Amino acid sequence: MQKKKIAVFISGRGSNFMAIQERIERGDVNGGIVAVISDNPTAAGLGYAREKSMETAVFERRRGQPRDAYFQSIMGYLEPLCIDLIVLAGFMKVLSANIIRRYENRIINIHPALLPSFPGVDAQKQALDYGVKHTGCTVHFVDEGVDTGPIIFQETVPVLDSDSVEDLASRILSKEHVLFPEAVRCFCGDLLQIDGRKVRAPEPYETR
Repeated sequence: MQKKKIAVFISGRGSNFMAIQERIERGDVNGGIVAVISDNPTAAGLGYAREKSMETAVFERRRGQPRDAYFQSIMGYLEPLCIDLIVLAGFMKVLSANIIRRYENRIINIHPALLPSFPGVDAQKQALDYGVKHTGCTVHFVDEGVDTGPIIFQETVPVLDSDSVEDLASRILSKEHVLFPEAVRCFCGDLLQIDGRKVRAPEPYETR
């Protein structure tokens, strides 16, 4: 099976990106990261990528630049790379329809809540404010809505009475670092099948 080519989009430290790369280096994933893209030139994850001799590119959105035009420029960069999978690892911009359609069912994201609960920003705070007893994280395909695409994997995390937003976010993140690489592994192994809103995946999936 030919190895999949992965592009990772980041905006900050890229801890999920690092977790994915660790699984790749262990030989668990039938693919490799060929480009790391950021909208933030000071993103810490870019430094890690350069240490790993990965190709990096920064696309800052210009004031007044239409969203479609911004993502069209990114697509122009990606096209020669023949990307199989786009991984949104803490990328803080909502994708436009043109890139989602170009890479339909080939873009995955992780969200720090059990979707469809608490979509959008500040999901951990939303969960605390609502008073839920459990929250978690969700890996999903990206569609043209906000956090509405078909769900690949979910993992639950208890919400403690003593939790601050930071406490809860840290506990969720530790689950993300297991779940997200596993979703990438399954995609690159052609182990995911999409049937409408349902994604069929290996069960039980590995969480090494």
